[in-house]
Amino acid sequence: MPCHNQQLSSTSSSDHAVMKQVRFASNGNGVNLNNVSVEAHSDNEVDAKPNGSEVNGDLQIQLGPQLKLLPLNDQIRELQTIIRDKTTSRGDFVFCADRLIRLVVEEGLNQLPYTECTVTTPTGHKYEGVKFERGNCGVSIMRSGEAMEQGLRDCCRSIRIGKILIQSDEETQKAKVYYAKFPPDIYRRKVLLMYPILSTGNTVIEAVRVLIEHGVQPKHIILLSLFSTPHGAKSIIQEFPDITILTTEVHPVAPTHFGQRYFGTD
Repeated sequence: MPCHNQQLSSTSSSDHAVMKQVRFASNGNGVNLNNVSVEAHSDNEVDAKPNGSEVNGDLQIQLGPQLKLLPLNDQIRELQTIIRDKTTSRGDFVFCADRLIRLVVEEGLNQLPYTECTVTTPTGHKYEGVKFERGNCGVSIMRSGEAMEQGLRDCCRSIRIGKILIQSDEETQKAKVYYAKFPPDIYRRKVLLMYPILSTGNTVIEAVRVLIEHGVQPKHIILLSLFSTPHGAKSIIQEFPDITILTTEVHPVAPTHFGQRYFGTD
């Protein structure tokens, strides 16, 4: 991490330039996983290798602007790397996860509607600015989604946050809602739905169905996540074409250990 007291390596500038070219996702509003194949290992991690496949290019066309990725930079890549590293201590894991959550939340707020306004500065000058439109709320999908609540409160200290608990049925293995509590007027609000890891997408799909049952329109739902698989993002957008997904990375392998590591239950 940049803030750690680390010994500088003797990596040459040419090697550094090569390392900077390693990217798994584009910095635009789509997925850029072209020319990538996956080689699985026993520890469930993968190696990405070029193979000229057009499968993920087709995925990018299908999902379109409803899938938004944070502009990628080396700071975000390092946070992603530390979170994925099995040797990372829990303290460093939580610290880096909270930083990445804050970045996602800040960008998620950029997706909400603003109105123009004029304020008077302490020197008496008029300043033309913007302010949030009223009527936003957060909903966390328990338990891992609760890790993102503080990041949202740090940005919007008075925002209302609902909760929903969804687990797999032991017999059918289908997602089942066990608990849901939302603001009573949630049908009027824009919803920031928080769930850090999108693997299959089944849990989020069930959560969105519950929100729709409470009167929320899919176009008013912004899903905030840290990592997503191509299958997870595709499943959600195919089910709800109007929903917006905001994430930092789309990769064939998601760090599904996130909740256990963050809450110390691994």
